[in-house]
Amino acid sequence: MTPSERIRAEVESWDQVETGPGRFGSLRFTVGRRELGHLHGDRIADLPLRPGQARDLVASGDAIEHRYTPPGSGWVTIELDGDEAAERVIELMRSSYERAIAKRAART
Repeated sequence: MTPSERIRAEVESWDQVETGPGRFGSLRFTVGRRELGHLHGDRIADLPLRPGQARDLVASGDAIEHRYTPPGSGWVTIELDGDEAAERVIELMRSSYERAIAKRAART
């Protein structure tokens, strides 16, 4: 399985996650209106994170700032260069997913 296939199989298995086309040919993962992130083939994953979490990932070299969003926005890019990167993306999306589900439950 390629990194993107692995990510897609895992994230699509989560309750309430929807996938669909994103900008520039990406595959987008959402819970309601909240985006968990998107994949650009087997090359990169772009993720919206909490700004502090994004800063830490960039500082550690595990991610780079997203090139089309303002610095400090929380968006990062992770290169899908192997299993470790795929697992990192899944963990980060899972964290965002759990926050999204909790917020949806609190509204109902």
